[in-house]
Amino acid sequence: MKMRFFATVLAGLAVIFPQIVSAQAAADDWSYSVMPYLWLPTVKANLNFNDKSVETKPDSYLDNLDFAGMLTGAARKGRWVIGSDLMYMHFSDSQSKVRAGGLLDTSGDIDIKGLVWTAAGGYSLILEPKANLDVFAGFRYLGLNTEVNTNIIFARSAEKDVNIWAGIVGARGRANLGDSKWFANGYVDVGSGSSAFTWQGVAGVGYAFDWGDVILDYRYLYYSQSGRKPIEDMKMGGPALGVNFRF
Repeated sequence: MKMRFFATVLAGLAVIFPQIVSAQAAADDWSYSVMPYLWLPTVKANLNFNDKSVETKPDSYLDNLDFAGMLTGAARKGRWVIGSDLMYMHFSDSQSKVRAGGLLDTSGDIDIKGLVWTAAGGYSLILEPKANLDVFAGFRYLGLNTEVNTNIIFARSAEKDVNIWAGIVGARGRANLGDSKWFANGYVDVGSGSSAFTWQGVAGVGYAFDWGDVILDYRYLYYSQSGRKPIEDMKMGGPALGVNFRF
């Protein structure tokens, strides 16, 4: 399945990418960072399966999470920066509410596999030892596979694939907290495409070491589509913990 393929690629990148960028950094004046991280969001969504509507309910972080793999990286030269973020998540047996034709409600289980890939290039408006602020533009891809199981409305499980491309613009920044090694960081983007609207926000704190950073964030990702598209709205929010390596 396509989602499993991307999950395998993600695991491979986490192993080989630091070795590649470390060799490149010795050859030119680019600087690099690579951060594997774990995001544990609750998922609340309203989805359309033809004439049927499915509402997922936010469950506990770990009870329904089967697999997660996340990696983000950036390359910088002077004030110019390019970056990419890739994450894959698989939630199974999450609670859902199914409505057929607006008349009959029943409960069921939903299985969600999601791949989110963001890539962008930007420019630093502020680039100081204790603070920086980047503006950027790029795109985000959402690949979503959902499968609903209920014995009342669906004679068998119903499955739907969604692929959404959206252009995005945004800003991200970081500032030291006084003279300590603690810092605050933030990120926001907004975009549209494929009859969809999306935005993402991140806020957190971190601690800097000589080799990199340990960062604790809260991340929120939102999607919606107009009309009777597959995603009426989808909200994902929760804590994320990452270890950022600098080269």
